[in-house]
Amino acid sequence: MTAALAAFRDAYADALRRHLDSPTQAGLAEGYELGRRALVEGVSLLDLTENHFRVVQGAQQPADERDAKLDETALEFLLQTLAALDIATRGFLDGNRRYEQQRSRADDLAGRDAFRTALVESLQDGFFVADSHGTVVEVNSAFGALTGYGAADIPYPLPHPWAMPDSPRYPDLGTEAQRFVIPIQHRDGRIVWLAVSTSALIKPENNEQIFVGTIRDVTAEHDAQARDQAASRLATAVGAATSVVEVLAVGLDELRRTVGAETAVVEVWPSRNTGPEVYVSGDAQYSEQRSNGAPATPVLDNRAQALLDRARRRPGRSLIAIPEGIESSEGIVAPLGETGDAALWLRFAAPRAISAADWTLFSLLIGHLSLAVQRARNFDQARSTSLTLQRAMLGPIELPPRFSVHYEPALPPLEIGGDWYDVVPLRDGTIGIVVGDCVGRGLSAAVVMGQLRTAAKTLLLGGAGPGQLLAELDTVAARIPGAMCTTVCAAVLDPVRGLVRYSSAGHMPPILADVGTPGRLLEGGRAVPLATFDTPRRPEATTALSPGSTLVLFTDGLVEQRGVDIDDSFAKICAVLADTGDRLPREVADAVLSRLRPAAGYDDDVAMVVYRQPPAPLRLDLPATADQLIAVRRSLKAWLAAAAVPHDLASDLVAAANEASSNSIEHAYRDDEQRRVALTAECDTQSVVIVVTDTGTWKPRSADPGHRGRGIDMMRALTEELEIDHTPTGTRVRMSITLPAIKSPVANPLRGTNRQITR
Repeated sequence: MTAALAAFRDAYADALRRHLDSPTQAGLAEGYELGRRALVEGVSLLDLTENHFRVVQGAQQPADERDAKLDETALEFLLQTLAALDIATRGFLDGNRRYEQQRSRADDLAGRDAFRTALVESLQDGFFVADSHGTVVEVNSAFGALTGYGAADIPYPLPHPWAMPDSPRYPDLGTEAQRFVIPIQHRDGRIVWLAVSTSALIKPENNEQIFVGTIRDVTAEHDAQARDQAASRLATAVGAATSVVEVLAVGLDELRRTVGAETAVVEVWPSRNTGPEVYVSGDAQYSEQRSNGAPATPVLDNRAQALLDRARRRPGRSLIAIPEGIESSEGIVAPLGETGDAALWLRFAAPRAISAADWTLFSLLIGHLSLAVQRARNFDQARSTSLTLQRAMLGPIELPPRFSVHYEPALPPLEIGGDWYDVVPLRDGTIGIVVGDCVGRGLSAAVVMGQLRTAAKTLLLGGAGPGQLLAELDTVAARIPGAMCTTVCAAVLDPVRGLVRYSSAGHMPPILADVGTPGRLLEGGRAVPLATFDTPRRPEATTALSPGSTLVLFTDGLVEQRGVDIDDSFAKICAVLADTGDRLPREVADAVLSRLRPAAGYDDDVAMVVYRQPPAPLRLDLPATADQLIAVRRSLKAWLAAAAVPHDLASDLVAAANEASSNSIEHAYRDDEQRRVALTAECDTQSVVIVVTDTGTWKPRSADPGHRGRGIDMMRALTEELEIDHTPTGTRVRMSITLPAIKSPVANPLRGTNRQITR
């Protein structure tokens, strides 16, 4: 037994005896303090209780005389002593229990954190945690690899350092848009497209909302989709183009916008005998304005020409960065097509690095543009061949005066069609006209058309009238495979008498317009198409042609259009003819075609014949003063246009008449004479005659007129015949010309032949 234990026993025994002798609260308090002492000195409960019972037994009487009240007092002291030990023990045990629990929980959390960290780091996708304000507070290694911003610089408040200033605003993480794709700027400067997926969580300890999400690099998928969309847009843009000019007009603009270039330039060398043609889209720095105000013509500097000339000699689909050998490029050059006669230059607004995705995109788009150009070239060549063949079969090449013929091929197909016209001068001075339309398209329809046209021309030359001609064609068409249901309108014009006889085999009615009035349909003489029914005779109708009237014959492609009432088309033609009485027949045809042409072009061939009846004579009687010359020139010019005199010939006649009128004004009268000058202009089927008369006496012509007095020489040079008669009553100047035959072009120029494009 130790000294401390012996001292504790003695102290406990003394305190217990005093309390047994005189039980008080002070004694109980002393017992409680002894219990705390036992706890501090490490006295066991066994030693304490044994010592307690020994003291109590020593203080008691024999068992049969034991005092119950003394036992109760002793027990009360023991319990008070043990109270301090019980509280401390329970506290110790609870403390140990809580410690074990906390240590177990800490060990569990540490294990769970280690597992979570390992799990998050094992993800191939980037992982992040953001607080309710959007601040990123945790990321994994994959997130750092995808963005360039790792865990070392956490947190990342809004705006995030990888956000692009000009990109769309981030979707709000608190909205329903929990999955979205955004572009970001990697720390090294690259543009990366990320697919973001987020979820909202509530932290249990403080009910704070947080957002947990993943990111995945979808740049390759985005670039591939963007390339497909860009190629689709370019293919759609050039799909409707049918010439190289149209392809480049829309293709360069689309290409420039797609790749972000400031300027797109194409140079084409069409042949060795002509210089290159330049097409520009975008910045007009290569355009030079002509001094006469004409449209700007693209002009390339020597460096640009050298780059394009070198690029066109490279193998197809090869791309060259300019300048070569450095990371930042101002643009690219590439051959266009496989024939070595075209090259493309794309110039960026500012130098930039070209990535592998950019090269793939450029190659894809330039390849599509090259194919479109080659397709347009093939289309142009086939179309030109088709039109040449069509016009060779159509004829005639030379037309009588005041006629114009026009053939407008349908836009989509390339093959020749079955529409035709013919204008045949006859021996009696009349003129035969035939306009027809065979069923179908292609070579078979052209063969039918050629046979029927030849037969119709032969019948006209043989003296057949319109009704007889169609009756004979019925027999011919019945023997030609594919000729059934051909529609034909035949007419015979008598310009001198001012009459037209016509007959129609199921064809569109001709339209006749008097001067200054809308046209009207000539619906007489109508019957069924060729070789459809046996008809006893083909009807005819006759209509008067007033002076200056316009007659138009055409095929159904002009008026039959999808979604348009044919009566509306007829009304448009009639309205146009009301305002074209002072235009040449060729200009009338252009005006009608322009007014009725659909936005996408005609979907059927159009053949048209326009005839102008000689107008009434022009008669002017004006004061012989210089201020009247303007009125003379204006009136004569309008009359010559109405008489279908070509513009160049009309200019000569106006100049000659102006000289004759000037001579009458300047040389025919004295101051005291009444000044008058008269002008008369007349035309027949072949010639135009202009007569200028006055009542004065011309001054004799000087032997040496000097720099003046050349008016008579000018009149003689500008006209075929010039007669000047001086009489006592005045002077008469007669000028005449023979109207030339109208040259019908072999092939009309293709639409869209403006070779320079500047946007």
